Amino acid sequence: MSFTFEILYKSTKSRARVGRIHTPHGVIDTPGFVPVGTNGCMKGLTAHQVADLGVQLMFCNTYHLMVQPGADVVAAAGGLHTFMQRTQPLITDSGGFQVFSLAYGGYTEELKSKGVKQQRNSVAKITEEGVMFRSYRDGSPLLLTPESSIAAQKKLGADIIVSFDELPPYHTDIRQLRKSLDRTHRWEKRSLEAHQADPKNQALYAVVHGGVQKDMRSLSAQYLGSMPFDGYGIGGSVGKDRAEMEEMLRHTVHQLPEDKPVHLLGIGDIPSIELAVPLGIDTFDSSHPTKCARHGLLFTSQGTLRIVRTAYAMTPGPIEVGCPCYTCTNYSVAYVHHLFKAHELTYYTLASIHNISFMMRLMATYRSAILHGLV
Repeated sequence: MSFTFEILYKSTKSRARVGRIHTPHGVIDTPGFVPVGTNGCMKGLTAHQVADLGVQLMFCNTYHLMVQPGADVVAAAGGLHTFMQRTQPLITDSGGFQVFSLAYGGYTEELKSKGVKQQRNSVAKITEEGVMFRSYRDGSPLLLTPESSIAAQKKLGADIIVSFDELPPYHTDIRQLRKSLDRTHRWEKRSLEAHQADPKNQALYAVVHGGVQKDMRSLSAQYLGSMPFDGYGIGGSVGKDRAEMEEMLRHTVHQLPEDKPVHLLGIGDIPSIELAVPLGIDTFDSSHPTKCARHGLLFTSQGTLRIVRTAYAMTPGPIEVGCPCYTCTNYSVAYVHHLFKAHELTYYTLASIHNISFMMRLMATYRSAILHGLV
């Protein structure tokens, strides 16, 4: 089966919609949450556990897989699906996010440092050709270009791949932001050309940039929207807070082709999803639920439960009454609390199962709410 996007219902109250993305490895219901498995796995969970949780699309990281074990190793194993024993759809990024995260350490760090504090020797050089990295494992040089990024993603074999881009920090000045945007557009055009030369039954998403400058977001949406990409990711710094993010998303989404899926890159916390679904975002990727799980933060319909609290040491019931996940149907809060306090690795598995299950059910609730005219 080739890649297609089917819109089942459009809300009359907002830009929210219910749809289905069809891929060679299965269907993805939208709006949907996409958990991140950076190295070809979600920490603490096997591919079979992830499938049992109803995860329809999983996000893996091209740059990290190129460094270890190497795209050629994955290709020799039959591709990422076979290598990690996943039969459902996968999406890989281009490595462009690492231009940002390796140089500035992530959104939070960059906002605190106002874009001036850079990491030591992670990104050696950015040129028209591409980006020269230094491996975080051994310091060896790695040149990533639009063509080599696409080639690596072809070897990995994900159902959805992403064009190569640069993510400038929030505090980039206007001239540098425009320079970055123009270069990213050239890189994305080269990515598309490389993909079209060898499609391999994969779908290619473009990434819309422009920071928090509305004119640049419009330019990017219109330029990339005129090209035959299969879907569109919204990337880059979309704001220092949710209010600014909402403004940028509201401005950008309606300028993209209506018949293509729209993905919000790297943002998938619960308040942001609540904000973005009515704006027309179809899919969200984030490591937020599993990171929260590892830090003792468990999701419930009544808010986040902090498992470290001593009050849970004697609690006999599940994390959330009525939750159908494996953790809640088999173990008490007291036991999960004990595992966390004892630093037992089983805790990470049980906590991640619960949080991912919660996210899958949350997105099903959104789809139902849209269909019933509530969103």
